[in-house]
Amino acid sequence: MSLDDRIKEKAKARGPAYVPRTRHLNPDGTATYTNRLFLEESPYLLQHAHNPVNWHPWGEEAMALAKETNRPLFVSIGYATCHWCHVMEEESFEDVEIAEFLNTHFVPVKVDREERPDIDAIYMGAVQVLTGGGGWPLNVFLTPDGKPFYGGTYFPARDGDRPPHPGFLTVLKGLAEVYEKEREKVDLSASQLTQAIDRLGGGQESGTLPDRAWVDKAVALFSQSYDPSFGGTRGAPKFPATLPVQLLLRAHQRTGIGAYRHMAEHTLTAMADGGIHDQAGGGFHRYSTDPKWLVPHFEKMLYDNALLVSAYVEGFLATENPRFKTVAEATLAYLLREMEDPAGGFYSATDADSLTPDGHKEEGYFFTWSKAELDAALPGDSWAAVLDHFSLTGVPHFEGRYIPHIRRDVKETAKKHGLDVAELEALLDNAREILRQARTARQAPLTDKKIIAAWNGLTISAFARAGRAFGNQKYLDAAERTARFVLTCLTRDGRLHRSRLEGLGPLGFLEDYTFVIAGFIDLFEATGDATWLTRALHLQGETQRLFASEKGGYHMTGSDGEALITREKPGTDGALPSGNSVAAMNLFRLYALTGDAALLTQGLGTVSAFLAADRSPAPYATLVAALDFHLAGPKALLLILPETPSSKDTKAVSTLASLYAPYTVTAPLREGDDTKNMEAHLPAAKGKVVLDGAPTLYPCKEGTCGLPVSDPGAFGKAVLES
Repeated sequence: MSLDDRIKEKAKARGPAYVPRTRHLNPDGTATYTNRLFLEESPYLLQHAHNPVNWHPWGEEAMALAKETNRPLFVSIGYATCHWCHVMEEESFEDVEIAEFLNTHFVPVKVDREERPDIDAIYMGAVQVLTGGGGWPLNVFLTPDGKPFYGGTYFPARDGDRPPHPGFLTVLKGLAEVYEKEREKVDLSASQLTQAIDRLGGGQESGTLPDRAWVDKAVALFSQSYDPSFGGTRGAPKFPATLPVQLLLRAHQRTGIGAYRHMAEHTLTAMADGGIHDQAGGGFHRYSTDPKWLVPHFEKMLYDNALLVSAYVEGFLATENPRFKTVAEATLAYLLREMEDPAGGFYSATDADSLTPDGHKEEGYFFTWSKAELDAALPGDSWAAVLDHFSLTGVPHFEGRYIPHIRRDVKETAKKHGLDVAELEALLDNAREILRQARTARQAPLTDKKIIAAWNGLTISAFARAGRAFGNQKYLDAAERTARFVLTCLTRDGRLHRSRLEGLGPLGFLEDYTFVIAGFIDLFEATGDATWLTRALHLQGETQRLFASEKGGYHMTGSDGEALITREKPGTDGALPSGNSVAAMNLFRLYALTGDAALLTQGLGTVSAFLAADRSPAPYATLVAALDFHLAGPKALLLILPETPSSKDTKAVSTLASLYAPYTVTAPLREGDDTKNMEAHLPAAKGKVVLDGAPTLYPCKEGTCGLPVSDPGAFGKAVLES
C-alpha cells in the first residue's frame, strides 16, 4: 500500500472528530500538509503530523533514505507536554522556508523521548559532550549510519530572534555546506563523538565496593549544596528534591544528627508551600524557575508526583509532621481524579500550556489567576484571610497573574486575622475546592494519555507506601489495579513493554523492569499478597536475562532490543532515578527477604560498577541510598498473623507500618497456608507461628531471626535495635 493510501486509510479511521494541529489549513479545514507521523500513535509525534517538514519516525526507512540520498539525518527529540518543543515547532517546524530547506538537505526524524529513552539517552550524551548542557527539544545531526556530529537544544528560527542564539535556518545552511564540502571532517568528528558517548555511558567494571565513608561523603555534599533560605539545592531552576531528601532522612535515622532532619523537613515544607505545588488541585509542577519555588514550569509529570508522594510519606514517618501526610494525600487525590485511565494505569503528563479565552496558548494560564477571577471566585471580606495566606494580593507573580503559594505558617495567618487555626484551615480547604471547581470552566492543558510502564511502577510504589503508612485501603486498591494493568495490558508473551496508547509501544527498557519490580515489592510489603513477591522475583530473573552486563550492572536496552550505536548502561540519576540504582535497591531488598546469595552478588556488582572512590557521589543519590541500605545490614520483618483475622491484626499491622524503619523489608503473612506456601521464597518463614493467638513479629537478618514479639508496643524496639 502506498504512503498516500495508508494516510487516507488512517484519516478514515480517525474520523471527522480529528482536528489537525497546525496553522496550515485548507479552506475546508483539512491540513495542507500531512507527513508519515500521521500514521503513528504517539501524541508527541502526532503533534508534528501536519508540519510542512517531511518528518519520518525513527526507523529503517529514514536510515535507508539517508544512505540512498547521502543526506545527514536531522533528529529532533521531545515529548508531548514540552513547552520549548512547542515553541520551536511554532517558530521553525511550521515555517515553510525552513521546512523546505530541511526537506531538501536532510532527512528529518522525530522521536518521542518517553517512548524511546534509549535513543534520547545516547544523543543527549552527545549534546552534553558538545555543549556541556542538555534539555528538550533535543536536536542532533547524524551521519546516515546514526553517528552524531552536531547538536543542541532549542534554536530560534532566525538570527536576531532571541540573541545571542544563532537562528536555526543559519545553522541548517552552515551544516549542509560543511557536510557537502568537508565530509571527511564530519565523519571524523562523528566517530570521535560516538567513542566519547560510548565511554560515558558504559559505567566501569565491577571493583571494590565503597564503604560507609563514601555514603557519608554523599550526605555531606548534599548538605553543602542545601539552600538555607528556601530548602532544596541552591540556585535555579530548582527541581523537586526527592532523592537527597530521603538520603538525608536516613542519615538522621542512622546518626542522630539533627541538621540532616532539618534540611529534609525544611525542603519538604518549602516545596509544599511554593507555587510549584498546585495549591488548588493537588500535585506538583515540573520545576521552579526561581530559587523560592514560586514560579514553576507548569507541566505536571506522573513520575514527579509519584516520587514526591513517596518522599512525603517517608517524611511523615520520619518526622510525624501531619502536613506531609496532607500533601501526599492531596497529590494522590489529584492522580486518581485526573490521571487514572478508566481501563487502569495512569497517564504520563499534562502540558504547561493552555488556551486563554481568546484562543491563544499561554504557559500556566490554567493554574493562575487574575484579580477579577479571584474576586468572582472568592468575593467579599470573608475570604480576606484565605487570599492573604495564599499570597493572592498585591503585585501579581507571573505575567500579570497570581500563583497561589504560602509565605507563612497557618498559625501566623490565623493570628493576624483573628481566627482560630481550625477555622482558618476549614476556610482554606473550602477555598481550594472553590478554586479548583472554578478553573474547570477553562480549557484544560493537554493530557498525554500514553501509559508508561516505568512511571506506573513508581505510581504503584506511591500508592502502596501511602496505603500502608496511612492505613488507607483505597490507596492499596489503586496500587493493585495498576499492578494488574501492567501485567495484563503492558505485557505480551511474557515481555514487558514500554508503553500503551492505542496499542503496545516498544519493548520495555531497564527502568520499566526495575521500577515495576520496586512497585511489586512495595505492594507485597503493604498487602502480604504473595502474588507480588512472586512476580517481583520473576521480573528480576528476566532483568538479569535481558539486561545484565558482563562487567556488572545492567544495560538500558534488552538483548532483544534494537541495536543502536552504543548500548547505554545508565548509572546517574536525572529527573528519575537510574535503572541501575533501582535495580541495586531491588536486589538488596529481595536478598533481605529471600536470603538468595545470587541476588546479593548481583546487587554488589551493580553498585561497584558505578561507585568508585575517585568519583563524585552527587549524581548517584539513589545508588548511594542502595549502598546505604546494604551497609546498614537490613532486616526482614516477618509479621505472622493468626489464621483467623481479628482486630488485633489491624493494630499490629498499623503499628509496624507507622515506624520509620528505612533499613527493613516487611513480609506480612497469615499463619498456615501463607507461611507454608512462601517457604520456597522466604526460608525464614518456615516454622514461624503466632504466640498466644496474637500477631507476632520475627525480626530476621541474613537468615537468622531474633526473639518473637507479640506486643505491638514493643515492635519499635525490636525493629530499630541493631
